[in-house]
Amino acid sequence: MSHTAQTAHTAEAALRERLSAALDQQGPGRPLLLLVEGAAGTGKSRLVERLRKAVPDTVRRAAPGDPLPGEGPVLLLVEDVHRAAGDDGAALRALLTDPPSGLVCVLSYRPEELAVPGLVLGPDTEFPARLTVVRHVVGTLGVAAVHRMAADVLGEDRCTRDLAEALHRVSGGVAQTVADLLDLIGLTAARTPAGRQPGSVDVDRLGSPPRLTALMVRRTTAVPEGYRRIVLAAAVLAEPASAGELAAVAGLTRSDGQDALLAALRHAALDERGDGRYGFFSPAAAAAVRGWMPGPVREEMHRRTAHMLTRRQPIPWERVAGHRRACGDERGWLHAVERAARQLEDAGDQQRAARLLETALTTGPVPRHARPRLAMLLARSAVVGLRSDQTLDVLRYIVADAGLPPAVRGEIRLDLGLLQCNQMGQVVEGRDELARAVEELAGRPVPLARAMSALAMPYGPDAPFAENIVWIERAVKVADESGDPVVQTAVAANHVSVLLNSSDPAAWPLIESLPRDSDLAGCRQQTARGLCNAADATVWLGQYEKSRALLVEGVDLAARSGAAYAEQTGRGCALVLDWATGRWSGLADRARAFVDDAGDMPYLASDARMVLGLLALGRGEWADAVDHLTGPGAADLDSGPVPISATASGALIRLALAHDDIDAAVAEAAAAWKRLRAKGIWAWGAELAPWAVEATARAEAVDSAREMTAEFAAGLEGKDAPSASAALRWTFGVLAEHTGRIAEAATCYGSAATAYTAMNRPYHAALTSADAARCTLALDSGSGPAVAALADCAAVFDTLGATWDAARVRTDLRRHHPAQEPRVPGRPRYGDLLSPRESEVAQLAVAGMTNREIASTLHLSPRTVEQHVARAIHKSGARSRQGLGPALGTVPAEVLKSGEQPGRGR
Repeated sequence: MSHTAQTAHTAEAALRERLSAALDQQGPGRPLLLLVEGAAGTGKSRLVERLRKAVPDTVRRAAPGDPLPGEGPVLLLVEDVHRAAGDDGAALRALLTDPPSGLVCVLSYRPEELAVPGLVLGPDTEFPARLTVVRHVVGTLGVAAVHRMAADVLGEDRCTRDLAEALHRVSGGVAQTVADLLDLIGLTAARTPAGRQPGSVDVDRLGSPPRLTALMVRRTTAVPEGYRRIVLAAAVLAEPASAGELAAVAGLTRSDGQDALLAALRHAALDERGDGRYGFFSPAAAAAVRGWMPGPVREEMHRRTAHMLTRRQPIPWERVAGHRRACGDERGWLHAVERAARQLEDAGDQQRAARLLETALTTGPVPRHARPRLAMLLARSAVVGLRSDQTLDVLRYIVADAGLPPAVRGEIRLDLGLLQCNQMGQVVEGRDELARAVEELAGRPVPLARAMSALAMPYGPDAPFAENIVWIERAVKVADESGDPVVQTAVAANHVSVLLNSSDPAAWPLIESLPRDSDLAGCRQQTARGLCNAADATVWLGQYEKSRALLVEGVDLAARSGAAYAEQTGRGCALVLDWATGRWSGLADRARAFVDDAGDMPYLASDARMVLGLLALGRGEWADAVDHLTGPGAADLDSGPVPISATASGALIRLALAHDDIDAAVAEAAAAWKRLRAKGIWAWGAELAPWAVEATARAEAVDSAREMTAEFAAGLEGKDAPSASAALRWTFGVLAEHTGRIAEAATCYGSAATAYTAMNRPYHAALTSADAARCTLALDSGSGPAVAALADCAAVFDTLGATWDAARVRTDLRRHHPAQEPRVPGRPRYGDLLSPRESEVAQLAVAGMTNREIASTLHLSPRTVEQHVARAIHKSGARSRQGLGPALGTVPAEVLKSGEQPGRGR
């Protein structure tokens, strides 16, 4: 709950307590007047209704105008007192001038519609000293409260943060307006494309709700006609403005403008907005009045507004463009759009510049000769912003224009290709566009270097790493010849990625030389991208301290310089880093939030989806794991980033092995290994190699497993890749175990565990340590250190929340180290509590595992698992397997310890 929501909740609770005390039969009987104040639509009636329901039914109630019933406490509720007729107001004044003991009177009203501002019952009201008077102001909602309202109406899965923020912005936080907007969104939901969540664009298209329009037209027409123009001017300005600005747009003298403003305030058509400015309580209210205005009057005021804004310094060109378009000044609008786009770009707000240009090109009267010019501006902004299908369509349309000069087409095609590769996740199509751009950009060193360096980025599967190296060498040469500092920084940022992934130490001096403090926004944005790219590369290498330091610097610089896409890639990389280093607390929630923010950008969301899949695998939520790794929105294994595909394939192989589906495991291993070999960056096989070799060996293709291991080792020779080096030791252990060299396997597994511990990778350290212990116990079933190691692994998995891994290892530990504590003969009695085994089975059932999968994990029969699940459901009172969740916390720790000891295994 937000601070604002907590404050409102606390204030309401205090009101209920005060009402309860005043209505207490045993209390002092001092009368109470509660004034509930709030602007139109803020929720006064809902608050009064909640207060009424909180009062016990035994308390006597009175209706307005009725005689008060007898002696003792009595509750009188009167709503909308600002509308009270003369006789009703007089009756209330008379009652409150001499209130009887025990009277609690609750009055609600709109302060902006009182006949005399500040006087609820008029100027003749005097409250006696013995009457307690309390005023409670019902304010507007915060974003969190708006989000809750939207989730209640649309469902949590359709209520994004973007939608909640847009609803809050347009409504001004007025509860009734939010509710009305949500009703309108619900009516248009049927026209929303399948799979697309409503967002800010949908809210902006709704217009003003009918209820709000009626309110604003009523208030506007209440202002005398000679003064009404001031209200219309405020609607056209659409943001709080000074009295002088309002008068200028309205075409009034300063003196007449002052009189008009006073009249508008008196009739609640306008509000004071602070700092000497006046306007409407929400953008939707302004839109209501603007839509009601006669067209010629509206156009005239838009023209005046545009003229007035050009006198400011700096000129707000984006607003000027909007007003010029609204008054039909097409030439002036086009000029303002271009100036606005460059202004926003210089300020580092490329995302906003792209939206402005996108709207202009898709809906505005742009002459054909000007379209390429605006398209180049759009493309330049779009590549550092976030995804937009509309931008993609615009650029494709313009590139297809046969009349474009080749160099112009090449430059637009370059940014089209970058947009496809990055924001859209269309890597193969994007790289095709980049290759065509290289041909069209001959003799244009700046865009040519950008295109070449983009083709050098190594993450795509379409080109071997050796080809990426050739491209970056060509790009560096062209960039040096160009003399352009921004393109030189852009190429250096990509050069860093190539060098790091080839373990070339020259990467580090290049990282240090990136111009973090450049006066050029473009240089700072490219530096931020380079730092985030370096952080990503070092995560896959296993250099986690370096990665975290690069992320802190890169994400901060990206946020400050307006490099939105680089900032998001950095945040995605942080999720992978947290997974690798065991920072799993809250990680799934952070990853899901990131996926929501990424929207329909699969390439950007691929890190988060991968993390969600890996976490689900460790918990035994196998269906969820498959969905996150291969379902809708996941990066395609054949065309997605190679390190993510390799990691996802490793998880899928492991899952197939857990199901004893050797054929599926071998097929996945072969496909993933082929992709890794084609790319040639073997450090990216750290999460793949152990599982791929195990699947191959278990298929009795030991020679192939041996060849894979040798190929992996050769690919890592001389490379500074700690994660892959540890995985290579793990892979040696797998091969040794499946060729009968158990002692050697235990040593290799132990060496891998030591390496993972040194890297601060607790999950992998526990996996390999458990393997080492399991092999040791196969040779010496009484080995105390090995049993202790299994117990330690159990503790690590428990801490991480890896339910499935915990259950596997417990099974191995029980086999070698049954409970040592003496106990009475027979089965321990747990009564209505879950036994340790029932709790363990229930946890896996809640995770979504089938009885057969649980049986395989715990080495039980499916029938035994079925009985454990049935007993767990009966004891907990649950109605289904999914209802077992709340029961899992009912098993005291001492009960768990008194029965079977926890443990871990492979």
